[in-house]
Amino acid sequence: MLGPVPRDGAVVLDEIERVEELPVGLRDAQEAGRYRLEPSGRDACFDVVNGPGSLKPLVFAPREPLLQIELDAFEEPPGRGGFRAREQVPDPPRLAVLGVRACDLAALGVQDRIFLEGREPDAAYAARRRHLLLVGVSCTHSAPTCFCVSFGTGPRVTRGFDLALTELPEGFLARAGSATGESVLARLHAAPAPPALLAAEDSAIEACAAEQQRSIDLTDLPERLWGSLEHPRWRDVGARCLSCGNCTMVCPTCFCHDIWDEPALDGSGSLRVRAWDSCFDRDHAQVRGLNHRPTIQDRYRQWLTHKLAGWVEQYGTSGCVGCGRCITWCPVGIDLTEEVAALGVPPR
Repeated sequence: MLGPVPRDGAVVLDEIERVEELPVGLRDAQEAGRYRLEPSGRDACFDVVNGPGSLKPLVFAPREPLLQIELDAFEEPPGRGGFRAREQVPDPPRLAVLGVRACDLAALGVQDRIFLEGREPDAAYAARRRHLLLVGVSCTHSAPTCFCVSFGTGPRVTRGFDLALTELPEGFLARAGSATGESVLARLHAAPAPPALLAAEDSAIEACAAEQQRSIDLTDLPERLWGSLEHPRWRDVGARCLSCGNCTMVCPTCFCHDIWDEPALDGSGSLRVRAWDSCFDRDHAQVRGLNHRPTIQDRYRQWLTHKLAGWVEQYGTSGCVGCGRCITWCPVGIDLTEEVAALGVPPR
């Protein structure tokens, strides 16, 4: 089982065996370019909203083999022999993940559209995806960088889970969201929740939504962004952005990747490998000697417009779920919600 574990000043997903390994008594202080863990003053397990990690690396591996290409025995003249290509599909163990937030469950749904719903579902992604058991946790407080309410992706866990928990001072409320979750819940012999506890849950989640400080107005957002491609704000943000790619690495939906072949030293074949890439990498836009996004301004514009506009046209959903990680983990504190507002899309 994986769960949120405090390590090196942040909360990360790691193996857990005991409740004491959770971030009990801790809370996260997040702002643009800032993340700290602080005492919460409460004996709660899930007061930390999120850390830099998400479900993404559990299904879309940061680096993995795709094909093993083997050449037939060498023949004369050279180059006339055949080859065999064997798809490399992982056989992962079943994995339970505890403490998944609503925004990350929504992000996994976006990744499912990308990797599973096309004409050719991704075999490696599918193998990992079907082995996940997901235990969600509804948020009862927001980080200052959260804006999931704008996208309808939180703070309440509503879909994509096997079990959903809500932590209250009186204890935990649990719901099943799948047959597997029903089976697990039945083994716990939990009592039905009284109406007063359900009302307390609603109040806590509604208060969490109301305290969010950031937002994005989604009304005609793709059209507004496509109409702002020459806006001077792109030059401004391009001058501040380091093009480091932090935002794409922590984003739970970004899926840019590179593929290359690693030949065997003895010439017997090669291994085709896929690894995460970022549209902020200058070489990402290099095509046959021409770079069509040569400046940081170009690359930031590509990232923001693709995520908030292009994805809607391609996949029927935004590429953003309002988790706020790109804001928190940007070294210079660039705020996605501020940039959208500055482009003429006012906050709600």
